Amino acid sequence: MSDPRTCRQLFGHDAAWREFLAVIRTGRLHHAWLLTGPEGIGKATMAFMMARVLLAAEDHDSPVGRRVSAGTHADLLVIARGMDEKRHRLRREIVGDDIRPISAFLRRTAAEGGWRVVIVDGAEYMNRTAANAILKILEEPPERAILILTTSVPGRLLPTIRSRCRVLGLGALDDATMRAVLSHMPEAPDAGTMDSIIAMARGAPGKARELLDGDGAGVARLVARVMNGDAGEAGGYDIAEQVTRRENGFSVFFDLLCNAISEKTRDLARDAAVMRERDLRPARLALLWQDMVRLRAETEQFNLDRQQAVLTALARVSET
Repeated sequence: MSDPRTCRQLFGHDAAWREFLAVIRTGRLHHAWLLTGPEGIGKATMAFMMARVLLAAEDHDSPVGRRVSAGTHADLLVIARGMDEKRHRLRREIVGDDIRPISAFLRRTAAEGGWRVVIVDGAEYMNRTAANAILKILEEPPERAILILTTSVPGRLLPTIRSRCRVLGLGALDDATMRAVLSHMPEAPDAGTMDSIIAMARGAPGKARELLDGDGAGVARLVARVMNGDAGEAGGYDIAEQVTRRENGFSVFFDLLCNAISEKTRDLARDAAVMRERDLRPARLALLWQDMVRLRAETEQFNLDRQQAVLTALARVSET
């Protein structure tokens, strides 16, 4: 649950890790790797651990290991979405200017005489210019250079990018592994909170961290009120205020609300009586889920009033 750059242990992805090590032992290492899987499950952590193996930096306390941790290793370049300083959040895209340093980096001789490693974290955020720049590099890979791309949405990548990478699929963690991850946190949650967070995080340690930071258990109770129709007009303003005053409350609220809508949709779709009577509720709920995803994205993209977005969400749920 620490910074992927400094994380010392990879939880729950043993098969993918063994596959990578087996390829290294053959001496025929593919020039590009694509790590796929749900958001928050440890793809970036695995990417950095792969880089440490290639750079002989597995010992975190060695000089070379400390350089990787500090972000000062001359043969490791990390590309990700930068911060929008005006809006104080991550930018929407990885753009061409973000990718441009890769070419200069790969033209240089390895400073420490080994591999040069590029990590592109969140490759699905590359815009068209950035994607084409990466594709050109993949089409003409330099010697002794490895590109590691991570993505939660591989379908957003150009097919020609996917086809030039060796894919390692990472899955959500099981409950026992999630418990181990949470137990390794500096301030591990108590048993009750841990059980609640594990149920909500759906096998993603990153999501668990966000839920803990955003009081996921408290927000879950608010979402339950919304789904049970217990909010009311006055209660709606109270819920919106409680959500937006929490750190990460907005994103946690919409995550949990969308999850609750999905679960209710699936439950109704499995109900034989509902389907036999051609009940339209599952279809309406599916449209509601799409509306919630769109509302959240537009609010975050255009920096709109978050409290008003929560109130809008409550109104749409009550109408369905």
